[in-house]
Amino acid sequence: MRRLSKEHKLFVILACFFVGNTIVAEVIGPKIFSLEGVFGLQPVDWTLFGIEHISLNFSSGSIIWPIVFIMTDVINEYFGKRGVRLLTWIALCVIAYAFMVMLLTTRAAPADFWINVNQDIKPDINTAYSRIFGTSMMIILGSMTAFVVSQLLDALIFQQFKMATGDKYVWLRATGSTVISQFFDTYIILFIAFYFGADPSQRWSLNQIAAFGLHEAVHLE
Repeated sequence: MRRLSKEHKLFVILACFFVGNTIVAEVIGPKIFSLEGVFGLQPVDWTLFGIEHISLNFSSGSIIWPIVFIMTDVINEYFGKRGVRLLTWIALCVIAYAFMVMLLTTRAAPADFWINVNQDIKPDINTAYSRIFGTSMMIILGSMTAFVVSQLLDALIFQQFKMATGDKYVWLRATGSTVISQFFDTYIILFIAFYFGADPSQRWSLNQIAAFGLHEAVHLE
């Protein structure tokens, strides 16, 4: 068996963590947590763009998405835009596969003993499972589209900063590319899932999208 070079080993390690983190972020995303609750504080109760009672509630996936973008910058630094593009498309395929498998498992008939063993879960564990893993198709489409666009944009901006600064100011190109790409990532998901793809009766207003998008983007950055 041919031995891998140090460069190849580094790429494989980064690729595994990159793809692994994207999958974990997507899977844990349905849980919304309260940042104030984590620290035992009262809700901030902000008003943004006329939308009242906004608190620091976030998708659990937002905890590790910044790690994904940092890894994007590390991969970009050592392997360039081609490396980022390759891993982005690989991650997209794996995410699509994971969503397909989760969708299939939510449609599978539950075993009676599984329902009976988990009788303490109301209304029942199968419904809870389906609610968690049965993410709507528009949210899936929005998430996948946002992931690809933000990753490719992050790689492009990172390289533009590098061309302008050379090998200096690594923190500047890493932070700048992450902030801009996170901003696009947040708003792409919101527009696809809750505006263009939503039922007219449940469609978010532009003020809601602006308020919650800014709220989420500022937290991630």
